[in-house]
Amino acid sequence: MNYPTIFSVTEDEIDLNELLAQITLTSTGAAAIFTGMVRGETLRRGSAQASRGEAHETEYLEYEAYIPMAEAKMKQVADEIRAKWNGIEGIAIVQRIGKLYPKTPTVLIACTAAHRDTGVFEAARYGIDRLKEIVPIWKKEVNPNGEEWVEGDYIPKAGE
Repeated sequence: MNYPTIFSVTEDEIDLNELLAQITLTSTGAAAIFTGMVRGETLRRGSAQASRGEAHETEYLEYEAYIPMAEAKMKQVADEIRAKWNGIEGIAIVQRIGKLYPKTPTVLIACTAAHRDTGVFEAARYGIDRLKEIVPIWKKEVNPNGEEWVEGDYIPKAGE
């Protein structure tokens, strides 16, 4: 069967209901959805600041991407999900770019399946983790003290 798969980089607002409708089949009984948001207050994981309970304010984030490459990598993530979980019906992977303010959804990963016990939760979790690893999206954080590009931890291996 040809299951629905959506992957896109957009400046438009993420419409959860529309995306869910596009990846839901008549056989679908479960959907797992992850949405990342812009935080207005951030404790950096693993930093000295976080261990002291100190936070910093974020005015907004600016996301950039080389869209053709980002969407190709999103397709790779969707293909990997399908290879690992054969019960997944629909997949949506959407990343917003542009200037985004606190409380704004920035990314959505959604997976649908016939039942909740078919790996749908794990597949959505894998999708966001893998997106963060291999999809070339760049994020600049702007706060009252200036701005900085936020770097990820991942260094791609050959062929990724």
